[in-house]
Amino acid sequence: MQANACRGKGGLSAPMDIDRWETWSRAPWSTQPSLKLKTDEVGIDFGLFIEGLREGRSDAEMAGAFGVPVGTVANLREHFVRYGVDSVQGQD
Repeated sequence: MQANACRGKGGLSAPMDIDRWETWSRAPWSTQPSLKLKTDEVGIDFGLFIEGLREGRSDAEMAGAFGVPVGTVANLREHFVRYGVDSVQGQD
């Protein structure tokens, strides 16, 4: 069964297939530990880390302030850029 139309860009219409219902639903799930968990694991205060990112501090600056290797801060920054604060994915 098809509904009449679905308004698209420029007012154009396209048929809409209403017989194709997704019958499954899944709760969101996480593929990665949260950034908070990762900062906790290496002894970095999460709030101060986020503040450093917001202020545009370099990896070397933050590493010196937190007393960790530059690579640790670089990995945390990469996690933030790639996944954000948390990496919950899935479907509802």
